[in-house]
Amino acid sequence: MIGNLRRMAWVVIALAALAGCAPTDSSLVVYSSRNEELIKPVFDIYSEMTGVEISYVTDDAGPLVERLRAEGANTPADLLLTVDAGNLWYAAEQDILRSVDSATLQRNIPAYLRDEAGRWFGLSLRARTIVYSKDRVDPGELSTYAALGDEKWRGRLCLRTSRKVYNQSLVAMLIAQDGEARTEQTVRSWVDNLATDVFSNDTALMQAMVAGQCDVGIVNSYYFGRLQEKNPEIALALFWPDQQSSGVHVNVSGAGVTRHAPHAEKAIAFLEWLSTDVPQRIFAERNHEYPANPAVDPDPLVSAWGEFKASETPLSKAGELQSAAVRLMDRAGYR
Repeated sequence: MIGNLRRMAWVVIALAALAGCAPTDSSLVVYSSRNEELIKPVFDIYSEMTGVEISYVTDDAGPLVERLRAEGANTPADLLLTVDAGNLWYAAEQDILRSVDSATLQRNIPAYLRDEAGRWFGLSLRARTIVYSKDRVDPGELSTYAALGDEKWRGRLCLRTSRKVYNQSLVAMLIAQDGEARTEQTVRSWVDNLATDVFSNDTALMQAMVAGQCDVGIVNSYYFGRLQEKNPEIALALFWPDQQSSGVHVNVSGAGVTRHAPHAEKAIAFLEWLSTDVPQRIFAERNHEYPANPAVDPDPLVSAWGEFKASETPLSKAGELQSAAVRLMDRAGYR
């Protein structure tokens, strides 16, 4: 009964936010593209600790950004929480996030995982890395993202669609590191090596690998974690590419304080808390991600994948070069 009443209370608060009603002085409103099951446990803990009630509205990143633009100074939202540095960069460029100068956030979140102007901060980390069949691939054959275009992988590679922001950000970061000409050569070689049509999501890609349709692919690490949790004996494994050069491409879920936040100081305090031990562990463990705060250890399942060198190219490049990445993938025939 109590659980039902609490759920009803959240619905009422969310509807009030949707209607543009101003929140009370003891509350915060979060616009989030992350699923309720990932964010609500963290919000509940903070409310119990501080007495600050947190209401939230969930939607995809694009509609939330457009909503904030349309609401302007009348928005009830204090924070925007979303996935992918490209989305965070775009939100910042739309002038809907304010600059936050916080010693706590600068200490807890490495510079390459946050906006240079303090408009957004990474909160959890995922690697977009190589996955391979343990039955058909010797990991000693693997080395770099670019090497997936080698002749030996002809007809053995699976990829998710280029229309997904995760792949757009990966290619944008490759452009930042390797230049546009070399990256286009890499992407063309991937297309030449495809075993199947591209997949709509990473899970379908890995299921195709298990079924023997292909031997190697590129996925977000947490999708692998979800499958491994359900089937610990799954015949797939992760490989960390580019360890002798730029490192593994990583991306974030993150948040920023809205430009017209009704409770900016409370929002900053909440964002600072999100960068600390307890919420970092919850965010990471519930979705098999890595804490953005390097002082916090990953979940044991994630730790078992082994340590890796991550690319420290600023993630803002994922947004700055996203349009160039989309054009490049179109030229290369990557759909």
